Amino acid sequence: MQDYAGFFRRLMASIIDVFIIFLLLSFIQFAFGMREGTFAYILIILLFWLYFACQDSSVIQGTIGKQAMNISITDLKGNRISFARATERLAGKILATLPLFAGFLPVFFNGKRQGIHDKIAKTLVIVRED
Repeated sequence: MQDYAGFFRRLMASIIDVFIIFLLLSFIQFAFGMREGTFAYILIILLFWLYFACQDSSVIQGTIGKQAMNISITDLKGNRISFARATERLAGKILATLPLFAGFLPVFFNGKRQGIHDKIAKTLVIVRED
């Protein structure tokens, strides 16, 4: 039987990922002297999108934070997700944050520990069996 990742393991992975993105952004802003403006905001959006979509759809099936917490993203059959599905999942994650992060609450009550973003993208977050 597959073990699904719970809320706190996923939260810790997200904290690690946000910290890494913050470090990357700080480096880019320092190196190029960008602090604000339209280009800086576009860069932030692109960085978030590429960080999550590229890693979640990669062979490792998860971001650095997910790897650190020993979890992976799969489709409903346990297969690797596509870049398009990872992008859809990220868009769903943004929607899940809007009503005071209420879209993450189903992780507590759902048997497969799926948040709204997982339901939208038809994905699962599983604990790797290493």
